[in-house]
Amino acid sequence: MIQFADEAVIRVVSGKGGNGCASFRREKYIPNGGPNGGDGGRGGDIIFKVKNNLRTLAHLRFHPVFKAQNGGDGMSWNKYGKNGEDKIIPVPPGTVIKDIESGQVIHDFVNDSEDDQFVFLRGGNGGWGNVHFKSSTNQAPRRANPGEPGEERELRVELSIMADIGLVGFPNAGKSSLLDLFTNARPKIAPYPFTTKVPNLGVLHVDEESDLIIADIPGIIEGASEGAGLGVRFLKHISRTAGLLFMIDCSDPDCMNAYSMLLKELEGFGGDLIKKPRIVLCNKIDVEGAAEAAEQVKAKIAAEDPEVKIIEVSVAARTNIDEVRREIISLVQKMDRLRTPGKNHGDGKEKSRFMSSRAVDTSMEVQYPGHQ
Repeated sequence: MIQFADEAVIRVVSGKGGNGCASFRREKYIPNGGPNGGDGGRGGDIIFKVKNNLRTLAHLRFHPVFKAQNGGDGMSWNKYGKNGEDKIIPVPPGTVIKDIESGQVIHDFVNDSEDDQFVFLRGGNGGWGNVHFKSSTNQAPRRANPGEPGEERELRVELSIMADIGLVGFPNAGKSSLLDLFTNARPKIAPYPFTTKVPNLGVLHVDEESDLIIADIPGIIEGASEGAGLGVRFLKHISRTAGLLFMIDCSDPDCMNAYSMLLKELEGFGGDLIKKPRIVLCNKIDVEGAAEAAEQVKAKIAAEDPEVKIIEVSVAARTNIDEVRREIISLVQKMDRLRTPGKNHGDGKEKSRFMSSRAVDTSMEVQYPGHQ
C-alpha cells in the first residue's frame, strides 16, 4: 500500500546572499589600478508549487529540511557571484501551509494550478563589491559588503483531499464497496471494522467530458470528535466537498441511532461539515430483516430532517444504485451553480471543481492514497 501522510512539519531556509569582493586591478604598467571587486550573487528563494500527481505529503515527512542554495561570492575583475538556485517544494492539490507557532494560514493551494508558484521566502541580496564605493575622495576603497542572510521558518503542512463527495459512516457500513462499485478505485474490502485505514479517492465518470471525485474516509465511531478511533483524523479531508453521502448499515441492531450519532460527531468536529447538503443511504436491505429496519430509519430521518434525500439500497445486490448515482451528480451540479451564479452547469460539459484544474489520463486515475 502506498504510504499515506496528510501532515508534516518542515523547516525551510532561503539562500544567503554572496559576499562582495574587495580587490584592485593588477596589470603590467598599471601599478595603482582602481577597485574592481564584483558583487555577490543573490540567494535562492523557497518556492511552493502544486503538483497534481502527488497524493500525499510523505515526501515532506521524511525529508523535513529544505534549503535553497546560497549566492556565490563576488570576484575580482568585476565578476559577479552566481545567484543561488531556488528550492521548489512540490505539494499536492488541497495543501495548506501554516505557521507552526501561531497556527496562522500562510497559503491555501485550493485554487492553485501547476502553472502557479508561491514564493514564500526570498533569498538574501548579494553584498556590493568595492567598485561601488569608489569616489573622488576615496579612490581606493577597501570596503565590501557581506551578503544578506537568508530567512528561516518552521511550518506545518496539512493536506485536505480535494473531492466533490465525501462518504461518511460507521465502520463496515459499505462505503468502500460503494466506492469500488462507482469508481476505478480498488480499496480493500473485508467483513470486519476498520478495513479502511487511510482515505481512498475514486473518479466517478459522469460522461465523456465530466468527472466527479468521491472520497472514502475511515469509519467514524462514537466519540470520534473527541479523538476516538481513526475517523476524526481524516474528517478534515471532507471539509471541502460539495456534499456528504451518509451510509447506514440497516442490518446493524443500532441502525436507528446511527444517523443522529454521525451528525453529533460531525458537529463536534467543527467547521461547516454539519451544514453541508447530504444524501442518506440505508444500505444492506438484501440482508434478512434489514429492509424493514430501513423503512423505520427512513421514516425517523424524514421526520427529523425532511429536506434530506433518503434512498434504500443494497450495494452488494446493486439495488437502487442508478438512483444514487443520479442524486450524487445532481447534488454536485447544484452546489457548483450556487458557487458560480449564472454559469450554465446543465449542459453536461462541466467538470468538478477539482477535476477542472487538472489534466487526467487513465494512467493517473489509479494513483490515489490507500489504493491497493
